[in-house]
Amino acid sequence: MDDERKAAAERLRSLLDQAGSGIEQIDPPTALARQRTHGALLIDIRETWEWADGSAEGALKLSRGTLEMTIDQHAPDQDQAIILMCAGGDRSRLAARSLVELGYRQVASLAGGFNAWQEQGLPVDAPEANPDPWFHQRYARHLAMPRVGLAGQQSLGQAHVGLIGAGGLGSPVALYLAAAGVGKITLIDGDRVERSNLQRQILHADHRVGHLKVDSAAERLHELNPTVSVQTHAERLEETNIDRLLESVDLVVDGSDNFPTRYLVNRFCVENGLPMVYGAVMEFSGQVAVFDGSHGGACYRCLFPEPPAPEDAPNCSQAGVLGVMPGIVGCLQANEVLKILLDLDGSLKNRLLLIDGLEGRFREIRLHPDPSCPDCGKR
Repeated sequence: MDDERKAAAERLRSLLDQAGSGIEQIDPPTALARQRTHGALLIDIRETWEWADGSAEGALKLSRGTLEMTIDQHAPDQDQAIILMCAGGDRSRLAARSLVELGYRQVASLAGGFNAWQEQGLPVDAPEANPDPWFHQRYARHLAMPRVGLAGQQSLGQAHVGLIGAGGLGSPVALYLAAAGVGKITLIDGDRVERSNLQRQILHADHRVGHLKVDSAAERLHELNPTVSVQTHAERLEETNIDRLLESVDLVVDGSDNFPTRYLVNRFCVENGLPMVYGAVMEFSGQVAVFDGSHGGACYRCLFPEPPAPEDAPNCSQAGVLGVMPGIVGCLQANEVLKILLDLDGSLKNRLLLIDGLEGRFREIRLHPDPSCPDCGKR
């Protein structure tokens, strides 16, 4: 067996040497000099979990699996000098060969990789301290996405989201934000769990009937992701407490079920320059939008200047709702939150998405700021 393993290792070494033939290999001091004085792009192609030990100072982190698919975003000029770095130097030689085949003309491999860089005492960007020992395993699918990656995941971990309601909409929103690693969630709901909630409010369970919804929710969210901070307020949101309860949030998710709360949240968001992620459901239908009245977008009151008559807008307890509809709408709200926090394009700002669950159809209405809107018009 030892002879077979030795022979296999020799064959692998021969293949690596063949694949890497003609690829320039440079030592760490030379790589540092080219990076600092000649503008060479140093790329760390190790796997995301390997970055937990830090990386060469100023290196761009692109895991081996995403390099070829994203290199043109970071190096559109194929004459750009590129230095690839892995842990020991083998993977970077293979990756360099791939870039050469893609047309890049100045590609080198760092001999000895990050191990040699560290051994020679060259500057290292240390990773941010993370209290989650399983960080790279927990968020591996996010870290593999070029438009999220380590920087995006760290941004999510530093975010603070205010969530109004721990009911039908708040349940999927809270679960997916906690699963995604949003660092702090402020949850506001003054109600207790009732058995009639359980048909749609998936944060809660039968044995928690009678418990405060925010306590039930916090327990479930910590089971899902113990690293997320959940701040709870068993209060109904009102004019007198909104500034205190939503202090320091980055955006607000409206999971309420009444017009006075929505108008209150809208005015708070406009006055504080925050996006409001809106959702509503009834029977087989739902609505989702992002209102950002303080940054040139339409706000909630641009769409609904005045609340409709009660008979025209019954709540869920009066009209009923198919249990899955809050899940669909809440998931779409969570998607909008993550796009905003990750600064991705394509949000539902100035768009109202209408969902017909019975027919299985989506349609969209364009929204426009109302210059005479009492909340955002003067801005």
